[in-house]
Amino acid sequence: MFYTYVIRSKKDNKFYIGWTNNLVKRLEVHNKGLVEATKNRIPFQLVYYEACLVKDKAIKREKYFKTGFGRRYLKDRV
Repeated sequence: MFYTYVIRSKKDNKFYIGWTNNLVKRLEVHNKGLVEATKNRIPFQLVYYEACLVKDKAIKREKYFKTGFGRRYLKDRV
């Protein structure tokens, strides 16, 4: 399985959107400060995810969530 995920920083309340094949491990890596893009914003909380069978679909969903329409979709869900 591949996952598109949205995490929210408890520090600044902003979202980070990504994809992974191991959701639990990826959240741990973010919260340990090992991701350059998010290390100054820890801790994080998982607020939304979708599971996909195909890697390319998870990546497409990530890209969609980073658009204005995608962010609006997430705002209505989270």
